[in-house]
Amino acid sequence: MYLPSQFEETRIEVLRQLIAEHPLGMLVTLSGDGLNANHIPFLIDPEPAPFGTLRAHVARANPVWRDFSADIESLVVFQGPHTYITPSWYETKKQTGMVVPTFNYAVVHARGTLKAIEDQGWLRAFVERLTDRFEAPRSQPWKVTDAPDDFVQKLVGSIVGLEMPVSKLMGKWKVSQNRPAVDRAGVIEGLRERGDENAVAMAYEVALRAAES
Repeated sequence: MYLPSQFEETRIEVLRQLIAEHPLGMLVTLSGDGLNANHIPFLIDPEPAPFGTLRAHVARANPVWRDFSADIESLVVFQGPHTYITPSWYETKKQTGMVVPTFNYAVVHARGTLKAIEDQGWLRAFVERLTDRFEAPRSQPWKVTDAPDDFVQKLVGSIVGLEMPVSKLMGKWKVSQNRPAVDRAGVIEGLRERGDENAVAMAYEVALRAAES
């Protein structure tokens, strides 16, 4: 990933927070047919330090758990808020006109050696943990135990776990740090006025990095 220093994010807690808030990762592996990409929800465990471990599961019918290179690290990409930035929001436009559009985004790349897990106990516990994670906001969360046990066991038998201790964690927050303060103020105002989910989230990131600078 091209990573100019002004856009680099190295704080582990910030990188993990993005993963937690945007858990659908793109797993990129090298298979016998070349590069392969799968979109999978992940959980991240903080151990072992410093970067932690990513865990997920896939359908047993998905060849990714058998057909990946154990000698080459896999890559998981997590995409945070992202949105188009119009130069019309820049105060600099009024002063010089020398401005162009861009795209702001936050992304985390995790690398590590992938491992497939077929242990039924591990899989059952992971499915319960994954379900609890996403059901937590509901007033009456659905539990795996709400389904018949033989039905759950059959489904558990149809999946395979994936585990990847993270050897490298990279973060890129391209959130207008390269613009002067007056332009960043215009970006924040414009994004808030736009008001969609990505725009509001990006306005927060631009304002946060502006306050930190």
